[in-house]
Amino acid sequence: MAMADNTLLKYFFSSGAEIDPEGRFNLSRKTRTRRLREIYSILQRHHFLRGFSPESFRAMLEDLGPSFVKIGQTLSTRSEILPKAYCDELAKLQMECDPLPFDQMLAALDDIYGERQGDIFDAIDPTPLGSASLAQVHKARLASGEVVAVKIQRPGVKATMALDIDIMRMVARQASRFMKDEQMLDLRDVVEELWATFLEETDFAREAANLEEFAQLNKDVAFIDCPRVYPELCGEYVLVMEYIDGIPILATDRLRAAGYDLEEIGEKILDNYATQILDHGFFHADPHPGNLLIRNGKIVYIDLGIMGRLSPRDRAGFGNIIQAVGMQSATELKDALLAFAIAKDNAAIDHTRFLADLDLLLDDYGSCDVGDIDIGQFLNDILMLTRSCKVTLPPSITSVSRGLVTLEGTILPFIPNENVVSIINAHIQRTKNQGDELVSAMEDLALALRSSARGTLDAAQYTGEALKMLTRGQLKVNTEMLGAEAPLTHLGKIVNRLTIGIIIAGLFVGSSLLANSTMEPRLLGVPVLSFFGYLGAAILSIWVVVDIARRK
Repeated sequence: MAMADNTLLKYFFSSGAEIDPEGRFNLSRKTRTRRLREIYSILQRHHFLRGFSPESFRAMLEDLGPSFVKIGQTLSTRSEILPKAYCDELAKLQMECDPLPFDQMLAALDDIYGERQGDIFDAIDPTPLGSASLAQVHKARLASGEVVAVKIQRPGVKATMALDIDIMRMVARQASRFMKDEQMLDLRDVVEELWATFLEETDFAREAANLEEFAQLNKDVAFIDCPRVYPELCGEYVLVMEYIDGIPILATDRLRAAGYDLEEIGEKILDNYATQILDHGFFHADPHPGNLLIRNGKIVYIDLGIMGRLSPRDRAGFGNIIQAVGMQSATELKDALLAFAIAKDNAAIDHTRFLADLDLLLDDYGSCDVGDIDIGQFLNDILMLTRSCKVTLPPSITSVSRGLVTLEGTILPFIPNENVVSIINAHIQRTKNQGDELVSAMEDLALALRSSARGTLDAAQYTGEALKMLTRGQLKVNTEMLGAEAPLTHLGKIVNRLTIGIIIAGLFVGSSLLANSTMEPRLLGVPVLSFFGYLGAAILSIWVVVDIARRK
C-alpha cells in the first residue's frame, strides 16, 4: 500500500507552479505529502469506498478540516447537486463546529496584542458565541465598557487551508488533462477562485474594511444592518465588532413567535441583494444562513469576509440579462450576453443555433411554475450554453451566480411561491428613473447621429477622390473572393483526376496499337514499349481508384 501511495504522490507532485511563491505558508513537498496521507487516512477511517450516510458525510468533512467544511457549507445550499437529506445534514456545518479550548484562544490573543490585551479587554466570556471552521467568536467587554464580539482566527488554520487548496490545485491540474474543452467548468479556474477567496476570507483586516463600506452603502436602508466595527483593534487574525443579539435566520419558529412575516423577510433580503449587485456593485458573495440574523426588525449580515465587486459595465450587463430573461426574449438575451462577454469568436459563433438554444432554454424556464424554477440550474445552463458557443463571460458572473444560488437556498422556506429572477426584475423596473432613461436615450441618439453624419461626410470625401482617380485612369480594383479557396481546391483535384484519366486512356490505346506491330524486342508476347505502356496505365488506374476511395 505504501508503494501505491508513493506512486500517487509522485503523480500529483510531478509538475506545476507553486501556489505560494513567497513561501508564506511553508508549502513544500514534505508538508504536501504529510497532509495528503492525513487526508487519505481520514477517508479510510470513514470507509469512503463504502458510501456515506448524510451524518457520516458531514462528520468526514469536519474531520478533514476547515477547507472541506467550507465546501460542505456551499453544498448544503445546492439541492440540485445533493439530495435533501444530505443538504439538511450539511446545513449543520453553517452553525457550529467543535470549539477550541479557551486557553488556546487567549494564547492567540496574546500573540496578536501582546501586553496590550489587558488594557483593551475588561472581560472575555470563555464560552464561545459561535465556533466556525475558520474562527471562533467570543463575547467580551472593552475597558471602555462597550460589549463587543471578538472574532479570533483559529491558530494554524490558515496554513492548513493553504495546504489543502494547494493539493486541490495539483489534483485539478491532473484532472484537467482528461476533461474535454467543452466542459462547463475548468477545475483549475475553480481552484484559483477558491485561493483568491481564501486570501480574502482569512484576512480579518479586510473584513473590517468590508463592514465599514457595507454600512456606508446601506446607511439609508431601514431594514439592513451590520455590526459596527472597531478598526483600531482589528488585524489580520482578529476582528472586534459590535455584539449582535439576534435571531438566526433559520430559527423560523422563533421569528414567527416574535411577530415577523417570513415572506416579507425573504422578499426584503432578495430586493436588497439586487440593490447590492445592480446599484452598489458591492455584494455579499456568501449569504448562507449562518451569516444572517434578525434584530429589532432589521436583517443583519454578521460575516462579510467574502464580498463581490462589479464594475459599472458588469452591473449594467447583468441587469440587461435579468431584464431579457424577465421579458422571455431570446433575441434580447442573446444581445445582452454578447454585450456582457469579455471575449467572443464572432467567426466561430453559430448565431442561428445560439438563438435557437436560448429559445429552448427560455421555453423550458417559462413553462415551469414560479415556485419550481431552479435559479442555480438556470444559470448553469446559460453558462454551459455560452461556453459551447465560444462566448466568454467575465469572472464576476461566477461570484454573482454563486451568491444568488446560495441566497436562494437560504430564503427558499420564506418565499416558496416566488422566484429570484422575477423579484430582481421587479426591482429593476421599480428603481428605473424615467428622466434618467430619457436623458440616456437622447444621449445615445445624439451619439448615433454624430457618428452617422461623420460617416456620411467621410463617404462623400472618399467618393470624390475615387471619381477623380477614375477619370485620370489611376484607379485600380483588387478583387478577393473570401471563402473561395476550398471550392477552387476541390475543382483543381477534379481537373487533375480528369487529366490522369485522359493519360491512362491514351496509354491503353497507344499500347494496344503497338501490340499488333512486329516491333522488337518483345516481352510476354508484346513489344517492350507496349508492355510498359500497359503497366503505367494499370499503376495509374490503381492509384486513382485508391485515391477516390480514400477521399470519400
